[in-house]
Amino acid sequence: MARGDTRACLRAYEESRHELEIFRDSVHKFFQSHPRLVAPPAIVHSVRSRLKDPENLRQKLRRKGDGTRPITPANFFKRVTDLAGVRVLHLYRDQCAEIHRAIIEKVDRGDWHLEERPRAFTWDPEAVAFFKGLGLRTEYRETQYTSIHYLVRPRRDSPLCCEIQVRTLFEEVWGEIDHTINYPEKTKSLACAEQLRVLSKLVGAGTRLADAIFRSHREDLTRRRGHVRRAAGRDGARR
Repeated sequence: MARGDTRACLRAYEESRHELEIFRDSVHKFFQSHPRLVAPPAIVHSVRSRLKDPENLRQKLRRKGDGTRPITPANFFKRVTDLAGVRVLHLYRDQCAEIHRAIIEKVDRGDWHLEERPRAFTWDPEAVAFFKGLGLRTEYRETQYTSIHYLVRPRRDSPLCCEIQVRTLFEEVWGEIDHTINYPEKTKSLACAEQLRVLSKLVGAGTRLADAIFRSHREDLTRRRGHVRRAAGRDGARR
């Protein structure tokens, strides 16, 4: 990528930061205040957001600026879609179905435009069927990264784009460790790479166990409520 093009892209980013920040904040607030997602017991555990650091953007432009599909000032906002990011964290995988529904409802109302079909990154075969059931496109990454990604714009022709990442707290722990070690430069340590693969297996097991715990909890609550209703019905019959 030519140095002049890099400077032009960085300048375009700086000029758009204010509008990007406004859009990012609106996406952040949507998840932080959505009645169905935050009413106890809350589906959304926490929400994080950021704008891309200019130096990290500079390095990304250098890494991806060459080849057959170079990033240029003309296609910058189309090719770089993570200038604004919102991360939605939840406790267990089953909860992401309700988060997905909330996002699609927002799109269907015309408040957001989906830049592409949402993608679920996963290495776990058990998760593939679950994600496909939500209508998500599933992709495998050799790093064993796990997350759901949505790219939304305020309207189809807007240059502004926000990347929404939805993942469990277990997956967030793995992602933070991997990001620290492998970004912006990938580690050359084979030991670290192998340990990250082992950690991803533990995270997958933890996510499945968390799902099982909450399913058992819901079944227990349903059973207890059934006992209470039947007891109340018997008391009413005696009267």
